Amino acid sequence: MLCKEQGITVLGLNAIFDILVIGKLNVLEIVRKLLRKDRSLESPGMLRTGGLLFRMTLLALGGAGVLYVRWKIMGTGPPVFTEVDNPASFADSVLVRAINYNYYYSLNAWLLLCPWWLCFDWSMGCIPLIKSVGDWRVIALAALWFCLIGLICQALCSEDSHKRRILTLGLGFLIIPFLPASNLFFRVGFVVAERVLYLPSAGYCMLLTFGFAALSKHTKKKKLIAALILGILFLNTLRCVVRSGEWRSEDHLFRSALSVCPLNAKVHYNVGKNLADKGNQTAAIRYYREAVRLNPKYVHAMNNLGNILKERNELQEAEELLSLAVQIQPDFAAAWMNLGIVQNSLKRFQAAEQSYRTAIKHRRKYPDCYYNLGRLYADLNRHVDALNAWRNATVLKPEHSLAWNNMIILLDNTGNLAQAEAVGREALELIPNDHSLMFSLANVLGKSQKYKESEALFLKAIKAHPNTASYHGNLAVLYHRWGHLDLAKKHYEISLRLDPTASGTKENYGLLRRKLEQMQKKNV
Repeated sequence: MLCKEQGITVLGLNAIFDILVIGKLNVLEIVRKLLRKDRSLESPGMLRTGGLLFRMTLLALGGAGVLYVRWKIMGTGPPVFTEVDNPASFADSVLVRAINYNYYYSLNAWLLLCPWWLCFDWSMGCIPLIKSVGDWRVIALAALWFCLIGLICQALCSEDSHKRRILTLGLGFLIIPFLPASNLFFRVGFVVAERVLYLPSAGYCMLLTFGFAALSKHTKKKKLIAALILGILFLNTLRCVVRSGEWRSEDHLFRSALSVCPLNAKVHYNVGKNLADKGNQTAAIRYYREAVRLNPKYVHAMNNLGNILKERNELQEAEELLSLAVQIQPDFAAAWMNLGIVQNSLKRFQAAEQSYRTAIKHRRKYPDCYYNLGRLYADLNRHVDALNAWRNATVLKPEHSLAWNNMIILLDNTGNLAQAEAVGREALELIPNDHSLMFSLANVLGKSQKYKESEALFLKAIKAHPNTASYHGNLAVLYHRWGHLDLAKKHYEISLRLDPTASGTKENYGLLRRKLEQMQKKNV
């Protein structure tokens, strides 16, 4: 119940089991007496057999308590859902809502009978709305209610008490756990969700078993029925193994949904996101575009597509997409920040600052946005504002390495070596194993002529990342200043081997070689 609201329906299942199996109450007799308003219903023996009334009271009180706790955890209010989550619940017509809800029930029933169409998400256009009774899918509703009414009639009116009890128990186990997902009591945030069928499947198995038992009594082909049952068991086991394999990786899970729900924008979005995470941007763009085409208001797809286009330097289209995303959802803080980054790249600094400020207004604790705002101020040479923005980022997220690093570098470049050193030491206390912070602080210490401490930090950074050319190059500069020319020569050469195009390192290495040659001549 703390995770999924279906949990509370277990209490209803307990009640049905207690009434029908332990209490052995005759449902048909109770219905008849209710219709005749028979006073014998009020007799103490009717409900108190075996403490049934006491147990029902305990279940009711327990259920009420659990509901109250869940309500408090939720903030004494239901969650907010959008039209794409459950389109039928937002339909204006009561008839359209009723038809579609019943169609969803028939789909759930079909998934129990034939679990072939399985999808991790059924929202966002996966199941188009039925808008008229002329839609052929209405046949599914008729079939569902034909079967249900038939079973209910048998459960209530059959002369065989054992049959009535089994059918009532099976129907109770099938229907009661499904009630929270039925949209009857409150709006739910999905169209179809396979997880809500786990508990009802117990009732389905009970009814199926009873059906096969009844069938075997009225036919001589018992081997055929046995073969049919084994065949169903085998096919469902095989489907379970296949589906479990699909759940083992995001890629398989998301792609398996494409054939089931090709109209679902979220499926295309998830495939695209998975591809983008793997670095396949070209394929990701294709799926993101399809997600936006299927749902033109899908702001998360627009945001991710805009990010990829920004990285590919397609800034104009990226700005258009991100502007549209914030227009559709004005409180979308991430899209505002990304729009600011694109505007900054387009040299539209005033608009970028406004976008960053809007992002922070909608998400006050947003360290990445403060970091990007600091970069904008640094580009505009507003150094104090840049330092304040980066400081805000580190206050909100003390392990924000980039913000710390930029503070050290800016203070270093502006000649504030003592302040840069203090910030560097503070950063390394919080993030002691960050090699980039070691490198930046080592540069500051070297300029302050604290050569021994600077050397130690450079060597730690190189140990963490031995193939970074700039680490070796700057250590070589330190040794050059310190007078350890042989060590300087060694690290210049390593740096140039790793990055032969580094012009600054080439120049410094040339100066060192000339100095060494002059020293050799002087010695000669």
